[in-house]
Amino acid sequence: MDDRAANRAKLDEDDASARIPYRHPQPQDAFPEIVIPHAVPEDERLWVPQAKNVWFRPLCLSASRGYWVNLLRVRKAGVLSRHRHPQPVHGYVIKGSWRYLEHDWVATAGAYVYEAPGETHTLVVDSDVTEMITMFQVNGAMIYVDPDGVVQGYEDVFTKIDLCRKHYASIGFGENFVEQFIR
Repeated sequence: MDDRAANRAKLDEDDASARIPYRHPQPQDAFPEIVIPHAVPEDERLWVPQAKNVWFRPLCLSASRGYWVNLLRVRKAGVLSRHRHPQPVHGYVIKGSWRYLEHDWVATAGAYVYEAPGETHTLVVDSDVTEMITMFQVNGAMIYVDPDGVVQGYEDVFTKIDLCRKHYASIGFGENFVEQFIR
């Protein structure tokens, strides 16, 4: 421990007020926190189907800021999608691995990936991977394109919310189940 860290620890021990919670109300219009004890759920029904053998688990769907955070789960090998990001994307690989055809790296369990705005790439899960789970924060949209960049479709926080509403209604949770993730 360096001297500054030791001094901070000593101050915390000596200053009883350091352990007193903040005494005032939070801002009236602040959204509540989202705390998900088991982000990788044991209940399979929480995974929203996105394509054959591809699901996502919403963690935060920010309609007010235009981004979403989810777990992406893939249980198939092959090309998942070719897409462009107009805004940055952050990823953290929880299980398995994946790569982009356009790059020479492989994102394995424990890896953090930053994807720059404007990047177009083709996500692949290799045949030796039985399950891949990655947490992604996607800002803005994912724009699906063909090999020449011609737009084929898109996904944004509102299409994700719609998929969640339909899925949760279809399994008996009710379409409002998704509202716990919307901010």
